[in-house]
Amino acid sequence: MERMEQVIGRARAAFNSGRSRALEFRMQQLKALKLMVQEKEKDILAAISADLHKSKPNAYSHEILSLLAELALVMDKLKSWAAPQPVKKNLLMMRDEAYICPEPLGVVLIIGAWNYPFALVIQPLIGAIAAGNAVVVKPSEVSENTSQLLADLLPQYLDPELYPVVTGGVSETTELLTQRFDHILYTGNSTVGKIVMAAAAKHLTPVTLELGGKSPCYIDTDCDLAVACRRITWGKYMNCGQTCIAPDYILCNPSIQSSVVENIRATLQEFYGEDVKSSPDYERIINKRHFKRIVSLMEGQKIAHGGEVDEASCFIAPTILTDVSPESKVMEEEIFGPVLPILTVKNVDEAIEFINRREKPLALYVFSNNKKLIKRVISGTSSGGVTANDVMMHYLLSTLPFGGVGNSGMGAYHGKYSFETFSHHRSCLIKDLKMESTNKLRYPPGSQKKVDWAKFFLLKRLNKGRIGLVVLVLLGIVAALVLKNHQSVLKRKALLIVLAVQRLGWLSV
Repeated sequence: MERMEQVIGRARAAFNSGRSRALEFRMQQLKALKLMVQEKEKDILAAISADLHKSKPNAYSHEILSLLAELALVMDKLKSWAAPQPVKKNLLMMRDEAYICPEPLGVVLIIGAWNYPFALVIQPLIGAIAAGNAVVVKPSEVSENTSQLLADLLPQYLDPELYPVVTGGVSETTELLTQRFDHILYTGNSTVGKIVMAAAAKHLTPVTLELGGKSPCYIDTDCDLAVACRRITWGKYMNCGQTCIAPDYILCNPSIQSSVVENIRATLQEFYGEDVKSSPDYERIINKRHFKRIVSLMEGQKIAHGGEVDEASCFIAPTILTDVSPESKVMEEEIFGPVLPILTVKNVDEAIEFINRREKPLALYVFSNNKKLIKRVISGTSSGGVTANDVMMHYLLSTLPFGGVGNSGMGAYHGKYSFETFSHHRSCLIKDLKMESTNKLRYPPGSQKKVDWAKFFLLKRLNKGRIGLVVLVLLGIVAALVLKNHQSVLKRKALLIVLAVQRLGWLSV
């Protein structure tokens, strides 16, 4: 196997050649990525199915559809995103050119996750390519079929030097993290997230950590339970519960707990039929290690529905737990499986207090007909994202940044936020060598007169649009003359103009 430093060295040399910076090249690579998704759709769906027992319609809607939408958006907006962005200037800088220029960071590392093994590699890759970077891609070894497919396909469609794929397990990832990158995006759990961040710190490499956590779901008594439970059931049991923003547990008043259970039970039958194990829409746990971990979380719990397991096929039925204690094992870690605990609280205040005693989650959900109550939950808590009266849908809106906070991660991506994550926003100021007399304000020797003029130029701002610009030009001329020649007549004229401008309201502090 080729050494990591050789792979990364070649990617850095390719980046340093400058070819990934050209917008035409970025667009060509994005089109190639779209072509790959379209031409190899069957192979992609087959690999995902082999890893997660996922039907083709589900695999397409969960992993391919959103990528095609992301590619369409990025290709449409890339030119405007990459263009220099002019900024407002103060009075001293009005003749100068000032702008922010997005530039690529360099060689970035993307470490994907196994639960959505294709989308969680390709979606950040789209943003990194759009921003003009070289990218080292590390798919998750747990989803081995999709990992191998990515290693086979990406070099066929993308520049193999700029976008190499590294496969392997813990040892390969550990070795990869010893190398120097310009940014790392990792999707996974907080334990590995800490390892990634520690490795990145040795090189002062910035990181985006897309982690997880126990995403709470509060159901208010003033709520259409049938609708709420249908939406919760969809989000919780999709992908067999192996979704980082799935509702992890429910908080509700004891008076509606049994109704919540009944509505979820009815929805499960509606979605998956009498025999969920034979439903083409119900997936399996990724491997036996995760299967055993999830089964252990159910031990000693009151199972209101489900609970059936089959280790040979890594099957765990959709399960509901009731009267769960906040101190129980199932409430200690992110479940990441089809087990839904219900905990009871008296009211929304108790729910907010419960949520705030725990680590900040990646997502938070609240169901209520009361908009004020919803806003109260939002303002009284902290989470990576919020969806009210539904679950997970904030993930699908590309104009919203997707990311965590605190223990659930840092940084964000999706849409323009992906481009910004993988870009350095460079401050640029271009001056000329004329009107040197105005610079006497900042040159020694110092004086109170210079300080007063500097305060005027730096602490005043223009109102009244174009009229203000005309006045600005006059002020600049007067200031230059005053600084060049301290004749009392000129100083008096300058003072009169300033007083007139302030009286008209064209300048304000």
